[in-house]
Amino acid sequence: MNPAEWLIRAALRSPKAPALMRGTELVATYAAFASRAASIGGWLAQRGIGPGDRVAIFMTNRTEYLEAFYAIWFAGAAAVPINGKLHVREAEWILENSGASLAFVSDDVAADLHFEPKIDASEMAQLYDHAPLEAPVPMGPEALTWLFYTSGTTGRPKGVMMGARTIEAMALSYFADVDEVHAEDAVLYAAPMSHAAGIYNFMHVIKGARHVVPVSGGFQPAEIFALARELDSVHMFAAPTMVRRLIDHAVASGETGEGLRSIVYAGGPMYLNDIEEAVSTLGPRFLQVYGQGECPMAITALSRADIADRDHPRWCERLASVGTAQSVVRVKIVDEAGTELPYGEVGEIVVEGSTVMLGYWENPKATAKTIKNGWLWTGDMGHMDADGYVTLVDRSKDLIISGGSNVYPREVEEALLTHPSVKEVAVVGRKDPEWGEAVVAFVAIEGALDPAELDAHCRANIARFKAPKEYHVVDALPKNNYGKVLKTELRARLD
Repeated sequence: MNPAEWLIRAALRSPKAPALMRGTELVATYAAFASRAASIGGWLAQRGIGPGDRVAIFMTNRTEYLEAFYAIWFAGAAAVPINGKLHVREAEWILENSGASLAFVSDDVAADLHFEPKIDASEMAQLYDHAPLEAPVPMGPEALTWLFYTSGTTGRPKGVMMGARTIEAMALSYFADVDEVHAEDAVLYAAPMSHAAGIYNFMHVIKGARHVVPVSGGFQPAEIFALARELDSVHMFAAPTMVRRLIDHAVASGETGEGLRSIVYAGGPMYLNDIEEAVSTLGPRFLQVYGQGECPMAITALSRADIADRDHPRWCERLASVGTAQSVVRVKIVDEAGTELPYGEVGEIVVEGSTVMLGYWENPKATAKTIKNGWLWTGDMGHMDADGYVTLVDRSKDLIISGGSNVYPREVEEALLTHPSVKEVAVVGRKDPEWGEAVVAFVAIEGALDPAELDAHCRANIARFKAPKEYHVVDALPKNNYGKVLKTELRARLD
């Protein structure tokens, strides 16, 4: 199924419905959105671009991003979205590795980009009157649709191949397992449209909802709250660090979240203390999704009801989990040999189903290492309870073995974050001649705090052997362009 078919259907059903918005300003109705995509798609086809070709998008958030997406799919090609926060050299590497035939760009990030041919977002308007394609080029289930490059915190990013089937299953699973979408809703793109925020466009196109890019083009809590009040029934994706900033702003300003219907959080660890405060501050607006680029947004889901139901006897346990398997996948916890483990035992999370990637772009070795007998080995460690709720423990590569005992950094981080002076924390292992590895915590705090107080707090909440041997107070934790903490950089500081 070509995703552009969904756009055509929405335009036929509600041609005058608002589709693309810049803040509260209407940019295009669904009829205009579909017409622009068909015309730009016709221009791509005239250049010989079609099925099997890759077309990149290196832009900051803007409504033209969605026009470029659907133009690419109209022509039957695959979109290669590149985070606008990347350096041009990083973008050039992705363009070269993907073999992109063309790039849609915005000058605010691509002025120094050495790549041709490219077309600037401001030039796209000149293509609105080009002879359109009469219909989207058909796509089979395995047709490459979205080539997503991983964040590459430990080396060069890998290109994750998503087929038309992957996108279709992910979108339909959202309706079944995550949230409803209605025509009167608005999806707000405050996180990079190259990633999870952008991949959630499909559900809202299917339902003919509004697509809103903030005037700032990014994440500004005050702007988001103001837009939500004005637009009403707003959905948005937010990484855990974004949720934390929203809550801090709400507490400081008295914002209630009026107009925000759903905040789907994913993309990193959401600490129990943070989501408890989020629900207390803004109410039952939160939903959690667990996925990876290799299985986009579609491994497990934790429902709004589970997050909000404080009366459930296991509410805290479920709140600390990532929910249950989505409808289109099977999820297991296995040992190193692939044997499924009993409930409660920690192992690697593996997933099988129609949302699993086709493989890594031109990297069969990495594909074979990650997909075994049809199962995606996520590299995430976790356990499952008897009701099917999966709780993440850590990335397998982040496990610390100290004195022969396993220490999962997230457990230590959760304990430290319950201290009122701790803003953020990351725990890593340092080589130690006596213990093998020593537990080390990097902590950002508010005000002054003696590390001895942190140590006492930690030891009062978790086993003594898990408590950090060292505490490093920092102004902020290093993060990549996706908001993920760079533990590799923290480990390097200890060398």
